[in-house]
Amino acid sequence: MEREAITEGTTTVRVAAGSANRPRGEELFRAAREPESSVASAAVGSTGIEGLEPLVAATLDGETAFFARCSTDRVRSVAAALGDGTLPTDGATAVVEHEPRVATLPTPEDGPLAVGDRVVLGGCGWRRPTSVDDYQAVRSPVAPSVDRSREATARIDEAGLRGRGRGDVAADAPVVEHWEAVAAADGDPIVVVNANEADPRAAADRLLLESDPLVALDPALAAAVALDATDIVVYVNETETLAHRRVRAAADALADELRMDVPIRIVAGPDEYKTGEPTMALEAIEGNHRIEARRGPPGPSEHGVDGRPTLVHTPRTFAQVGRVLAGEDMTGASSDPGTRLFTVAGDVDAPATVELSTGATLDAALPAVETVEGRKAACVGGVFGGLTRSLDVPASAPGLESARLGTNGVVELLGESTCMVALAGSRATFAREENCGRCVPCREGSTQLVGLLRDVYDGEFADGMLRELLRVVRETSLCEFGRDAARPVTTAMEAFETEFTAHAAGRCPAGTCNRS
Repeated sequence: MEREAITEGTTTVRVAAGSANRPRGEELFRAAREPESSVASAAVGSTGIEGLEPLVAATLDGETAFFARCSTDRVRSVAAALGDGTLPTDGATAVVEHEPRVATLPTPEDGPLAVGDRVVLGGCGWRRPTSVDDYQAVRSPVAPSVDRSREATARIDEAGLRGRGRGDVAADAPVVEHWEAVAAADGDPIVVVNANEADPRAAADRLLLESDPLVALDPALAAAVALDATDIVVYVNETETLAHRRVRAAADALADELRMDVPIRIVAGPDEYKTGEPTMALEAIEGNHRIEARRGPPGPSEHGVDGRPTLVHTPRTFAQVGRVLAGEDMTGASSDPGTRLFTVAGDVDAPATVELSTGATLDAALPAVETVEGRKAACVGGVFGGLTRSLDVPASAPGLESARLGTNGVVELLGESTCMVALAGSRATFAREENCGRCVPCREGSTQLVGLLRDVYDGEFADGMLRELLRVVRETSLCEFGRDAARPVTTAMEAFETEFTAHAAGRCPAGTCNRS
């Protein structure tokens, strides 16, 4: 049990790594502990900037030196120098002065770690993931301060908080509507933390659960108390073993610390994109063999897990709930206060997850990565995101929606060699192969969509027919899977119509498609 906050020791070596580079991170952590000294060492989660990791942070009093992609010999020399009372800085990626017992990652003035606002991400790569004491060094847990009155719900309402992520029952709507629906429904409520995100482009929820799970678990427990819920389920992807293990340890530590009688159990769901959709997540949690979207109304807030009223939020949403209940200043766009997490992926050297104020624009995330070729466009929102030439778009939900982009926290950069017709076809094929099959617009519509896109290569670009089919799929599908599946093709046709007409004429402007 990690009882003493790591910030109590002012001389520390931290090794930051996530699941993407875990074996190497563990090797460096062992090397950091080899020198005989009193220097504290900590294995911490990813900072979100994969290109820097494993990242070693050496701290002496009020100064930290960061070393990106360290060797084992370098880690040993850093630890030995600290043991001798010296902070090594030669070859450091950055050196930052800060308060001696800072509890969040001290950010450099420039470089990837300086991108955006590290508010929710403040503990990632700095605090030990399962340490309640490290978490409390920043703020007291919010769960004990909540009672079963409407005070917590009123504060969520006053803040105007919106959901974060496609797996959230509120999605991009005000979350208070669902809190009130759960409170008014008959039955024993249950709270679900939906973290099963099978889109490899979307790393934000996994990052939180691997690096700082308490930032989501504590607010989830507060929601359970406020709604008089009897238990909490954390729903994770079956492949994410590191997140599973750290959530379990953090939940146990939180229970030992707070002595609150609300059990937290973890359910591993299939590694399938569709099972992140809120109603299909409920099917998986119940252990149903055939997982399909549920019809509504009623929705999960009235009839969820085993027929109980169920609050379903992503870790990203619960992290914002924690900020509201802690009384933090929720700046940003007035229509969508707070911050949002975005993973910049695609044609980059390594993906990076950053935090932007909802008052910022998406292009503020770009300095966190290095592109591997010139940028032609971006797909914003994950596998079913929207295509755009410009990232001068507000990072708020209303701003993204008005630009016809997705809000699932992904900015996928696409290089000059990307063919937009081929990309549209691959996303339509994914929809055809991965949909649950329950509703006709999604099941049959995606099949027809693939056929019409193939016709483009055969010289027939049925523009009007494609647009009408896309409208039907978008407006009549049962769940968000089908409603979102139309977006990549729709926006590709709007932003890159000339590429579709060129393909119908037998030419690929990107030079990557072969006619067959």
